[in-house]
Amino acid sequence: MASLGFGVEVFNSAEDFLNSARLTDTACLIADVRMPGMNGLQLQRFLNTAHCWIPIVFISAHDDGEARFRALEGGAVDFLRKPFSEDALLSAIKCALETRGDVTEGSDQDRSDEVR
Repeated sequence: MASLGFGVEVFNSAEDFLNSARLTDTACLIADVRMPGMNGLQLQRFLNTAHCWIPIVFISAHDDGEARFRALEGGAVDFLRKPFSEDALLSAIKCALETRGDVTEGSDQDRSDEVR
C-alpha cells in the first residue's frame, strides 16, 4: 500500500490499534478476521458500539460464509478471501474512502489517506 502512495500504519493486534491515537484519523481499516486476541469481527463490533465509523475491509484465508455475512451485516465495505488481487484490494479501499467522502467522483484518489 505504501508503494502506491497510501499512508500506512501496521498494528500487531486490534488492541494495539484501539490503544493508539489513530482512531480519529483512520480513513480505512484493513483487518483480518482471525487475529490473536480480539478478532476482526470483535473489533468491528467494538468500533460500532463506540460509534467510531471507520470503513473496514476484511481479509481472510478461510472460506467462512458466517464470518463474511457477519462482517458485511456489521457494515464492512468488503470481505476479500486470500489470495486476492491487488486490483480487488484497491477497489475495496477506493470504495471505503468514497464511503467516508474522502474521494470525489471523477477525481484521482488522494493517496495521502491513511490505510491501517
